[in-house]
Amino acid sequence: MDTRLGILLWSQATTWDDFERSAVRIDELGYEHLWTWDHVYAIFGDPYQPIFEGYTTLAAWAKVTRRARLGLLVGANTFRNPGLTAKAAVTLDHISGGRAILGIGGAWFEKEHTEFGIEFGASPGTRLRWMDEAAGAMRALLDGEMVTSPPDGTYRFENLRLLPPPVQAHLPIMIGGSGERKTLRSVAKYADMWNAMGSVDKLRHKVDVLRDHCEAVGRDFDEIELTCACKPIIRDTESEARRVWEAQMAHNRTPMAEVEADDTFWVGTPEQVAQQMIERKALGFHTFIAELAAPFDDETIERWIGEVKPLADGAR
Repeated sequence: MDTRLGILLWSQATTWDDFERSAVRIDELGYEHLWTWDHVYAIFGDPYQPIFEGYTTLAAWAKVTRRARLGLLVGANTFRNPGLTAKAAVTLDHISGGRAILGIGGAWFEKEHTEFGIEFGASPGTRLRWMDEAAGAMRALLDGEMVTSPPDGTYRFENLRLLPPPVQAHLPIMIGGSGERKTLRSVAKYADMWNAMGSVDKLRHKVDVLRDHCEAVGRDFDEIELTCACKPIIRDTESEARRVWEAQMAHNRTPMAEVEADDTFWVGTPEQVAQQMIERKALGFHTFIAELAAPFDDETIERWIGEVKPLADGAR
């Protein structure tokens, strides 16, 4: 299967003009989808850096792009009532002519919740329980159903419906995360796309766990698009790529000591980055999403789809 590529532009430490310019270029180059974070504080380095909000960013990008699908990787379920999240995704679908993806996750960054006064929940398990309930409600709403919450539910929907319906006959849901007991079970139940990251060994294990959950809930595993997040920086030499990486991290007020051990940074030549992709394609990951830091690197954006993708596709 050919490789599919998307790009996530970090929403921190950028100006709107650079943010929009890069989104337009990504669309022009033929990338499958375009993403940004759903955070209100910076998550790399100093949290008090400029950062743009997620859904308004996607709505603005929808009017300056023509092809790429648009989503949050992934939306923080805690930030919005799930009915409102589904409404935002449907509105984005209309603005974009049917290109919306509803990304959702349990959320993890406590500081932004505390300082914005957003309920964070008592534990990761609590947030993932909320997310599972939210995903079920949003799937039903996107499919045209009327939703009323169960008496013991977290939410209080009463005869809720979405009008107009999405443009897409089936607006996809992306769930991000790899928690084995709760997140991957939610993926098995509700997700059209799953986003994960990490080493080949870690991903192999997570895929096996997801298969088990799919079997348990009666879901066809092959219905779920497996997507792998990475942070490539591509140059002719590894040392040159590293110089770019170090400059980006400095721009984002992020000490290298905080990211040196992060195995999702793929810093090197086209061949080195392609090899990382080939190893993960063998596990069933045929969609890769590059998370790119500001200042956005035009050379990586162009070489990933122009040089690296053919290398990954050539290894069959």
